[in-house]
Amino acid sequence: MLSIDSIEKGVVIDHIKAGKSMEIYHYLGLDKLDCSVAIIKNVKSGKMGKKDIIKIEDRVDTDLDMLGFIDPNITVNIIENGEKIEKKKITLPKRVVNIVKCKNPRCITSVEQELPHVFNLTDAERGVYRCVYCEQEADNTNPQ
Repeated sequence: MLSIDSIEKGVVIDHIKAGKSMEIYHYLGLDKLDCSVAIIKNVKSGKMGKKDIIKIEDRVDTDLDMLGFIDPNITVNIIENGEKIEKKKITLPKRVVNIVKCKNPRCITSVEQELPHVFNLTDAERGVYRCVYCEQEADNTNPQ
């Protein structure tokens, strides 16, 4: 049995789809933090079969929109004094900005590089986002 020490203060990102933890690690910029970060991959899970977990030994401002866009089943646990004080269920955000780029070469964002890449949730059931400028469907599997 693998044992990872508990943390006194920080954030535990749980229920990550197996294999997605490194992607989240990079998108949250966790490599730039000056604190302990544990990535536990392929943990046995009753609900999911296998899952990944990220433990961050510090409070960080996580971009919850990005997490919901990558995987709306993720949960974020806030830890204080070794105890879970809050559990946040992540949901699909209504709008995401600069999390994914529009892949339509004719979109105004391809020409006007400084424009933000904005996508609205158009189908919550299927998790479909569309560019506000050209209606191109976003690729949730490949955030920036």
